[in-house]
Amino acid sequence: MSTNAIDQQDTKPENAAEVHASIHDETIGHGNTPAAWTCVLIMIAGALVSSIGFVIASMLVFIAGLVVVALGLVVGWIMRKAGYGVGGSKLKNNGH
Repeated sequence: MSTNAIDQQDTKPENAAEVHASIHDETIGHGNTPAAWTCVLIMIAGALVSSIGFVIASMLVFIAGLVVVALGLVVGWIMRKAGYGVGGSKLKNNGH
């Protein structure tokens, strides 16, 4: 069975610099937005508060942490709608 020369063509980049450059050529996405970062940081703070409430056996502190986690989701959603999410109007380059 014969093989085609195109099937055997090497498509790997010539050097490590090309690999590194191609990784950073991607558009903003997959969580690299102010909305995503704010959402996650608020949720981490809520998880910390909730964990402390669990360790000290305080139901009030535990539930307060869960409320902060839910608040983080709401803040992230509001920021995305305000244009700070992926493809948002506030993140587009205006030429300056």
